Amino acid sequence: MFANRVLSGMRPTGSLHLGHYHGVLKNWVEMQQEFECLFFVADWHALTTHYDTPQVIEQSVWEMVIDWLAAGVDPARATLFIQSRVPEHAELNLLLSMITPLGWLERIPTYKDQQEKLSSKDLSTYGFLGYPLLMSADVLIYRATQVPVGEDQVPHIEFTREIARRFNHIYGREPGFEEKAEAAVKKLGGKKSKLYKELRTRYQEQGDDEALESAKALLDEQQSLSLGDRERLFGFLEGSGKMILSEPQAMLTKESKLLGLDGQKMSKSYGNTISLREDEAVVTKKIRTMPTDPARIRRTDAGDPERCPVWKLHQVYSSDETKEWVQKGCKSAGIGCIECKQPVITAVLDEQKPMRERAQQYLDDPTLVRNIIADGCEKARKLAGETMRDVREAMGLSYS
Repeated sequence: MFANRVLSGMRPTGSLHLGHYHGVLKNWVEMQQEFECLFFVADWHALTTHYDTPQVIEQSVWEMVIDWLAAGVDPARATLFIQSRVPEHAELNLLLSMITPLGWLERIPTYKDQQEKLSSKDLSTYGFLGYPLLMSADVLIYRATQVPVGEDQVPHIEFTREIARRFNHIYGREPGFEEKAEAAVKKLGGKKSKLYKELRTRYQEQGDDEALESAKALLDEQQSLSLGDRERLFGFLEGSGKMILSEPQAMLTKESKLLGLDGQKMSKSYGNTISLREDEAVVTKKIRTMPTDPARIRRTDAGDPERCPVWKLHQVYSSDETKEWVQKGCKSAGIGCIECKQPVITAVLDEQKPMRERAQQYLDDPTLVRNIIADGCEKARKLAGETMRDVREAMGLSYS
C-alpha cells in the first residue's frame, strides 16, 4: 500500500558498544541503501524504565546519535529524529489507547519478562504497561511497512497489526465508502478492474490468500491512483473500510554473534563491553586481560578454544586462516594466550578506526548533530502530521 518504509529506534540509556553495532547498527547501514528509513531516539521509551534517573537519558541522547553517525548511518539517506520532538507520537498513542483492550497489553511476553529482569525497579506504572502501545504508535504514525526486530520482538509487531486492524474496522467507514470504492475500481481500466473484482471475490468468498496477495500486487503497480483511492481499494479488497493505518511487517534481523569480554552477552550491566569509540589503549588492555580457557594455567598447557571467550571474538573478527592457527596453536600449546589475543585486538581497532574518524567532526562541532536532528524532526513531523490528519478525521475530531 505504501512505499517500503523502515522504522527503528533505540533507547538512550548509556554509551553504545560493539554489541549494538553488530546487532543493530550494521543492519541499519545496510537497510538505508535499499529502503526509505526513519531511525529515532526513543527517549519516551527510556522513561518507562528510567523515569527516576532522567539524567542518564539526557546525557546519552547526543552521544548515541554521534555513535549512529560514526557507525555509518547517513543522514542523507535516512531520517534521524528524537521521539519527544514529534509530539504527534503521544497524540496517536492517546487516541489508540481509547480502543486498546487491557488484556492485549498484559499478554505481551516482554511485559512480564522485563518486570522480572528489572525487579529492583517499581514497574507497576501506567507508562510501563502501555509501552507496547507507544511502540505501535511509533510505527503506525509513519505508516511503516517494515520494522526490523529480533525474534523476541515479533509479538510487538503482531500487536501493532492487531491495533491497526481494530482501528480500521472501527473508524474506516467513511461516508459513501462503497460508492467511492466502486468508482476507484473503474479507474483501474477494463482488464484490471475485472481482474481486481475476480481476485476480491475469490478472497472474500473462498478465503483464497493467494488471490489477496495477487490483488495487493496489482494495486501496488498502479502508480496513477491517488493515495485516497489506493487506501479505499485495499480496504474494499479485504472487506473492511478505508485503510487509515497500514499493517507493518516484522523484518527479522541477523542477531549479533558478538559476545562480551567474559563470554556472556555483551551488556553494560555485566561490565563486559567495548564501547563503539573507546580509547585504543583501553580496548587493548581490556582484550589482553580477558579470561581464557581455565585449563591453560601455564604457557605450556594445552587448551580448548571452545572453552575460551577469546575464541568467540575470533569467530566474529578473524579469517578462516587465523581461526585455524588459533585452533592448532591453542590445542598444542604452540601459541600463548597473549599471542592468540593479538589478531582480535588488531581487528577490533581496525573496525573502530573509521568510527572515531567519522565521529570527530561532530565532536569538534556539536551544532552539526543538532542540525541533522532538527532536519530529521521536521521531516518526521510532516509525515506524522499527514497520518494524524486522517486519524482525527476518522475519529470525528476535525472540527471546522
